[in-house]
Amino acid sequence: MAEAAPAQAAGVIHDLGYRRYDGPRLGRAQIVRALTWHSFRSAFGIGRGVKAKIIPALACLAMCLPAFVNAFAVARGSARLFGYDVYSPQLRVVVLIIFISAQAPELVSKDLRSHVLPLYFSRPLRRGDYPLAKYLALTAACLLLIEVPLLFLYLGTIASARNAHGVWGETRALIPGLGVGLMWAVLIAAVGLVLASLTGRRAYATGIIAISCALTWVVSLLLIQAEGGMTAATTGARIAGLFSPFTILDGVRIWLGGTSPGEDANPGHFGPLYGVVAVLLLAACLGGLAARYRKVSRS
Repeated sequence: MAEAAPAQAAGVIHDLGYRRYDGPRLGRAQIVRALTWHSFRSAFGIGRGVKAKIIPALACLAMCLPAFVNAFAVARGSARLFGYDVYSPQLRVVVLIIFISAQAPELVSKDLRSHVLPLYFSRPLRRGDYPLAKYLALTAACLLLIEVPLLFLYLGTIASARNAHGVWGETRALIPGLGVGLMWAVLIAAVGLVLASLTGRRAYATGIIAISCALTWVVSLLLIQAEGGMTAATTGARIAGLFSPFTILDGVRIWLGGTSPGEDANPGHFGPLYGVVAVLLLAACLGGLAARYRKVSRS
């Protein structure tokens, strides 16, 4: 009886020479750090095209310009032109609105529109890690945008100081200003991200942030002026700043001891209310951001 012919091979496996990864497997903490660093770079257009760098570059230049003007004026014998705790209040608000309107959607809206979040969550990454990394990155970007001009303002002022007493006085004035800048960065980044996460369309997200922030700010200022202005002692003027994140922050600054004139009327005995509203607004934004990504991760 003839032997059966051997079965022919169905296919051939070619060794292309790819090496398998046999190094250390980095865990969740390293993923969060990498995502935070990548998002921080994206907030300033680093690693992207020239167009992506235009708004961050103009925002940095606009914020630093008053510090350069101050250095020139101080060198000619004038006193410091701006307070560290307020810097140039209207300029700061306008620049921050433009910055977060442009950059917060860049951090979150593209991922929502491209539906790449399941790829992130297929790694050892918890649902809250993604929004946490984005929030830390945008907070750091806003902090850099706010604090660097204050440092330039400080250096430009002490460069013309005549004695150590003047340097120490400027240093004591700078420290509360840096604290106010941190407070601004923490709250404004949360507001920008939660609004940007509402839609995957970047243009819509930009419009939502810009209109919401600008409209509430203008309405709050109009209410303050309608109730008698920043020097008025009426109850309406004292609480009119509660309608905008920017005037809430200024009210907290005044309540904590700020003396430089800013956007708000003196809140007086309503100062603690500004502090409570600021904390509640921050908690609501961070809670909304976490809830948004819990919902996205299930879809």
